[in-house]
Amino acid sequence: MTSRRSFLSATALAAAAAALHPLPAFASAPSAAGMTRRAIPSTGETIPVIGMGTSGSFEVDAAGREPLKEVLRRFVAGGASVIDTSPNYGNAEDVLGDLMAELGIRDRIWLATKLAADNRAAGEAQFAASLRRLRTDKVELLAVHNLRDWKTQLAFARELKAQGKTKYVGLTHYVDGKHDELADIMAAEKPDFIQINYSVSTTNADRRLLPLAKDTGVAVMINRAFDDGRLFSLVGDRPLPGWAAEAGVTSWAQMFLRFVTSHPAVTVVIPATGKPDRQSDNLKAGVGRDLSPAERAELAAMFA
Repeated sequence: MTSRRSFLSATALAAAAAALHPLPAFASAPSAAGMTRRAIPSTGETIPVIGMGTSGSFEVDAAGREPLKEVLRRFVAGGASVIDTSPNYGNAEDVLGDLMAELGIRDRIWLATKLAADNRAAGEAQFAASLRRLRTDKVELLAVHNLRDWKTQLAFARELKAQGKTKYVGLTHYVDGKHDELADIMAAEKPDFIQINYSVSTTNADRRLLPLAKDTGVAVMINRAFDDGRLFSLVGDRPLPGWAAEAGVTSWAQMFLRFVTSHPAVTVVIPATGKPDRQSDNLKAGVGRDLSPAERAELAAMFA
């Protein structure tokens, strides 16, 4: 099999048992005490290394919301808190805002959204709408989406930071071809965060962006850690490396995430999922030691 299901078969019986004997809300493993945390360089605040994205997974109709409640319950119970969204992700902000309110977990979420507008007035209107959709009066991180109108929007984000409407400002992009431009802007502007694509099969960020972020004290949020799901097809039925168990890794999803979080410049990775069992599996990647440089090099060679 070439889908992620082949790596999660061991959880199927447990899920069936849980359906017969449901756990109370926020009782799922792994425990909050075990989640690795990393410091945000600009403040020293620490956040869990495993977060969650909402692109696609939270763009659902009414029927699709019920599984997401369990996704969120397990997320919080596992000691995670960072959730990234955007006004560009269809109705994801609405769904996330409604579910956070319904579950009463907004104070346990480190919330990131974006500005994706072409002028100041549009940015102002968009941010006001994001707060309304997310049912909150502030966010923890406000990033300029894919460098869109970045000078105007970054200046606006910094004004909002001064007003207490966001704690951090950032810049994002999702393709390798924009890494050099993003690096140039990051070096000049020194935002609190960047968000970029990085995975065991797409390591271009190693060339300049990640070393620069480390040297300049910019936190790094990673998207596309599964290379949009392609990594699961590439790995097929290949067994995990022999050292995986010693590293506390029991699935390829955990391995792919641990590869990312073991980079010394990376602060948090945000895999998206709408499936509770996959959420539980993802969270386990945040518990245990970093992979060694030799282990990371071995993995990169496997997917080069």
